[in-house]
Amino acid sequence: MQRITCQVAVGGYRIAERVGSIKGVADRTIRLNGKKVSAPYRSVGAGAAENSEQLLYWLRERHDQHGPRFGCGVSQCGACTVLLDGAATRSCTRQVHTVPDMAEVLTLDGLRGHPLQRAFVTLQAGQCAFCVNGMVMGALGWLSQRVAAGNRTVPADEEIKDFLSGALPESDDNYICRCGAHTRIVAAISAAAKEMLR
Repeated sequence: MQRITCQVAVGGYRIAERVGSIKGVADRTIRLNGKKVSAPYRSVGAGAAENSEQLLYWLRERHDQHGPRFGCGVSQCGACTVLLDGAATRSCTRQVHTVPDMAEVLTLDGLRGHPLQRAFVTLQAGQCAFCVNGMVMGALGWLSQRVAAGNRTVPADEEIKDFLSGALPESDDNYICRCGAHTRIVAAISAAAKEMLR
């Protein structure tokens, strides 16, 4: 294995920092929005100390996905949410090497006219629209899990608010809108749920 050194600019000075050994460049194959795709990813270390690039950047840079976005980088806001094998996943902290080969990954780019997208547009639920990816993908994962559990009832507004705030027993993920479009977001998820769950 080869050692790598990273130079970082701090206060005008360049500092060399040893970041570990290169495990190498590996490929990962997934089903992205229903299509089989492969791309390399960078990985450092080995075993329990292995680290690789985040799924968010791998999807955006290698697969031209524009839906998932960097919001906070610490899995708090939801802007980076994708569905990984049907479960809402924060791609800003999920490392590519932990994604199984042939996993199903769904992004906002792959929805194309989904009821959630239409409702968000019709009800103008995205003011700046930066957070919309997380709201749509998170809501899709949540509503799909309800159906899989045999619950086809349309959630009440209070349930939707609990989902968005991370107060549901089945998920503590929250979804942050900095513009304050929460009333329209709740209305959009409710309208889409009525169409999806009939």
